[in-house]
Amino acid sequence: MKMKQVLQTVAYRSVYTVAYALSLLPMAFLYAMASFTFFLAYYIIGYRKTVVIQNIARSFPDHQYGEIHAIVKKFYVCFASYFAEIIKNISTPAEALDKKIIFENLELIDQYINSGRNVIACLGHCGNWEMLNFIPYKMRHETYAVYKPLKSEVMNRLMIKLRSRFGMKLIPDRAVIRHILSKNSGPAVYLFLSDQCPRIKEEKYRFTLLNQETYVFSGMEKLARVGRTAVIYLHITQLSRGNYKIICIPICSVAESVNEGEITKKYVDLLAENIKEEPYGWLWTHKRWKR
Repeated sequence: MKMKQVLQTVAYRSVYTVAYALSLLPMAFLYAMASFTFFLAYYIIGYRKTVVIQNIARSFPDHQYGEIHAIVKKFYVCFASYFAEIIKNISTPAEALDKKIIFENLELIDQYINSGRNVIACLGHCGNWEMLNFIPYKMRHETYAVYKPLKSEVMNRLMIKLRSRFGMKLIPDRAVIRHILSKNSGPAVYLFLSDQCPRIKEEKYRFTLLNQETYVFSGMEKLARVGRTAVIYLHITQLSRGNYKIICIPICSVAESVNEGEITKKYVDLLAENIKEEPYGWLWTHKRWKR
């Protein structure tokens, strides 16, 4: 076991060293690499292309064939660019990132935190959602990201390293309830990506998303109720290549005061608006409606 840990540590440090070295390259070069990656993924390999086309076509039934394929193509272009930006951000100074990411209505979080409540900030895989790793730099509050640990120990350590660069603290999804209920150091912000397909279907959490009957994770709302939190939505859009705007939108100030399912319904509606504003920006490769 000890030898295995040593090998994992060596592998992790090697991968991180390579990634850091790549991050020192000019952004223009990294975008050129992204363009080549797009060419391979879209034209040669066709990475999950059938899934992407089906997801978009079913989500926008009124769109013509040409409109669907234009969204598909732009999605692959943006998707490849996101990876280039993630690599670059490994070494990009905070001052430089601060010019690329605009936050609106962050004072809403201050308002809830100052009232003594935890804040659940839910979002979808819109735009380059990894840019949210920068949000602790903009706030004085403790910020946690709820995540599902990866099977690969090396990649899991790398993910934690990259996402915690600006002070983000990561909590495994299975530990978040215990953490919120036992935390005594004051209110904090918890980030949830809640737009993936849940393993368990709950009829109370079935809604219409992009013209399709969709089951949604109930955990975010249930945790909000148990933890007596405020809930907001983080609306992410791309202003230009590498530049993003993130808007804090209120969902509820007191989770236990609204009817069951209402928080999740509001989240689904806000997610749909976010996707419709930039249909090429969502993670269409995910088999969202596989169940």
